[in-house]
Amino acid sequence: MKSVTVSYQVLVVEDNDGDLFLIQDYLREGLQNPKIYTAQSFLQAKNILTHESGFDVILLDLSLPDNFGKELIQNVSQLAGDVVLIVLTGNNDEAFGVDSLTYGVSDYLIKDEITPGILYKSIIYSLGRKQASDSLTESEKRYKDLFHLSPIPMYLYCCSSYRFLDVNQAAINHYGYSRKEFLSMKLHDIRPEDDLELWKEFMTKLDEGMPFPESLRVRHRKQNGDIIVVEIKGNYIDFLGMRAQVILAHDITDQMMYVKTVEEQNIRLQEIAWMQSHIVRSPLSRLMGLVQSMDTLAEDLGKEGVNRLILDAANELDQIVHEIVKKAEKINKEN
Repeated sequence: MKSVTVSYQVLVVEDNDGDLFLIQDYLREGLQNPKIYTAQSFLQAKNILTHESGFDVILLDLSLPDNFGKELIQNVSQLAGDVVLIVLTGNNDEAFGVDSLTYGVSDYLIKDEITPGILYKSIIYSLGRKQASDSLTESEKRYKDLFHLSPIPMYLYCCSSYRFLDVNQAAINHYGYSRKEFLSMKLHDIRPEDDLELWKEFMTKLDEGMPFPESLRVRHRKQNGDIIVVEIKGNYIDFLGMRAQVILAHDITDQMMYVKTVEEQNIRLQEIAWMQSHIVRSPLSRLMGLVQSMDTLAEDLGKEGVNRLILDAANELDQIVHEIVKKAEKINKEN
């Protein structure tokens, strides 16, 4: 497998011919086939950065004929965007070289101490830090997008204080609390008072090292006082140096109510089925027996007696059928 050759594009801004020659020589010694642009004033650098793109690194002398110091760094940074900027400074400017790191400079090098190896390491390390920073920024952006654009309520809380650290718009809309209210509250503030002891016991177990369940059903209280059942899923993260947990809270109140309704309907349907298979059978069996024994019974009870028994059984059967119909109509209305 062939190795990939990286060709760096470098802008060297240096007004001293001797230093400029040495830096170019060092670049060619440390980097493979670098594309080098040079400028000996801020105006020349500005012209290059305005018309050229794709620079990986800018090596900037702090003292130019037409600009210097902090103002020079700010002007070049504005033109360079996110290009790595390394400051070149003399011994008498070393203190300012250190200060320049606070202005967005990746590194500073003292001219008298520069060697091909030092220059190479500074460039490679600075590019590496930038790549890591860019990756972190992209990762944070993806997290923010997933968090804030999620249609399901999500919130972030501190594991030590239980205070809300962040909350997405879906949670604000669903719970009714404003962002300001959320960020002034703690976890137990959205739990019903009846559940506080259970909440304390659960949080104590988490503090003692119990892993967070894959999913957990709890009750929450909305701003208007409504109690909802939510299924929560959590994941621990590092947030600004503190241990935090991001929670996804899916409201399953309607789902629970639907399941409860279906279960109640199933109970009534089972009751109807039992009535059909057991209660109806009793008067029906009597009717069938009366019909089969009509001649014999007529001799003992007379025709009127037999008719009365048949009518009683029929009325009982009719009443049972009416009860079954009423229960079935009630279930249909609820559906």
